[in-house]
Amino acid sequence: MKNRVSQKFAEIYGQGATLFASPGRINLIGEHTDYNGGFVFPGAVDKGIVAAIRLNGTDKVRAFALDLNESAEFGLAEEDKPAQSWACYIFGVCREIQKRGGVIGGFDTVFAGDVPLGAGMSSSAALESTFAFALNHLYNLGIEKFELARIGQSTEHNYCGVKCGIMDQFASVHGKAGHLMRLDCRSMEFTYFPFDPTKHGYRLMLVNSCVKHELVGSPYNDRRASCERVAAVLGQEFLRGATMEQLEAIKDKISEEDYLRARYVIGEEQRVLDVCEALERDDYETVGKRMYETHWGMSRDYEVSCEELDFLATVAEECGVTGSRIMGGGFGGCTINLVKEELYDNFVKTVTERFAAKYGHEPKVYPVVISDGSRLL
Repeated sequence: MKNRVSQKFAEIYGQGATLFASPGRINLIGEHTDYNGGFVFPGAVDKGIVAAIRLNGTDKVRAFALDLNESAEFGLAEEDKPAQSWACYIFGVCREIQKRGGVIGGFDTVFAGDVPLGAGMSSSAALESTFAFALNHLYNLGIEKFELARIGQSTEHNYCGVKCGIMDQFASVHGKAGHLMRLDCRSMEFTYFPFDPTKHGYRLMLVNSCVKHELVGSPYNDRRASCERVAAVLGQEFLRGATMEQLEAIKDKISEEDYLRARYVIGEEQRVLDVCEALERDDYETVGKRMYETHWGMSRDYEVSCEELDFLATVAEECGVTGSRIMGGGFGGCTINLVKEELYDNFVKTVTERFAAKYGHEPKVYPVVISDGSRLL
């Protein structure tokens, strides 16, 4: 990818570009906890975005998206927003840097990516993080890493129409090979935890169902509202820190649906902490058990799974896979799986054949390696 990007840059703009990269991400555990003030547990992956960038001394950005074979040119003022959706990510990063007092000018760029689309690995966050990191470096702006992540998040909010949390950009910027990061979504403090499954005889992989169910209404907003209602009855801003005992004590004051939603979230907060403790003693079996508990909690209590994802988790259990769960918001997409090395090939073969026989198409399998975050190449 580096060579492709470099060659295309030289062909279009000439020599003298600098290469930067940012990764996509996975989240091992901690789903639907972010908006409840809880913990998430992401890591950067070995797939992402690579960009060749050279300052051009003008007030214009000239960009070429290699994978799409499309170009865009735009200025740096608010009214210069480009028409292409992919170019809005780059434009948004420039604008958000300027809003924070960063003085930048025009540049030429070619970029490409190998984050599988539709796999929930956040290619958009990788794109934002690449350009935020690069412009900070090239213009010597001195912006802290966490603020680079916020720049990416604000780009999504203000220029791409997505009201996302901070996890994707945070993981892309802060990633560290061989480590996952526990991010406290209330205080924004984070801690690195060692995670090197291959050293302990395991592999991490995604199985993409390649389905995304169209949803009636706003299921995410509905679930968030459930959590907020329960938190209000408990006298809290968020569900964060609530216990199962407290939930049981107010069970008669809330609806059955709100009770189930809160039961999942309170359990998930504890599961993240359990997994962190387990990794500190290299206990991957406990990690796997908590992953299954998360999956079935998301399926039965939070009701954000679907038939295909439940099927993938069931096949994983039957194949002896250590841990498997939905990764992401739900209703389609991927499962993330922790698999013993000796079971890996059989699981890939079995899950591919059985899923295809039942649903008429094969799932896509992506091995995952935990890698470094945004960087100069």
